Amino acid sequence: MGKNKMTPYTDIEITDKYIVREFDENIDPIELMWHRDLEDRTVEVLEGNGWYFQRDNELPLELKEGVNIFIPALEWHRVIKGNNILKIKING
Repeated sequence: MGKNKMTPYTDIEITDKYIVREFDENIDPIELMWHRDLEDRTVEVLEGNGWYFQRDNELPLELKEGVNIFIPALEWHRVIKGNNILKIKING
């Protein structure tokens, strides 16, 4: 696996049911852009400190261990950089 040069994250585990994705603590916040995904996703926070998730036109939500977020297909959203590594599990 490893880091794709076009993405601000590293996929560390990929199965047909989920992806475990990691955002490095040294990431440049400019890389965390507003985007939309083509499919519905449920994201589970595995670890992180001070990271936030923000939907378009909403206040940011802190990403704490155990938090689950449903993201409908084509909804604008972004991640806001925290203090350490952010590790999430994307169920699709």
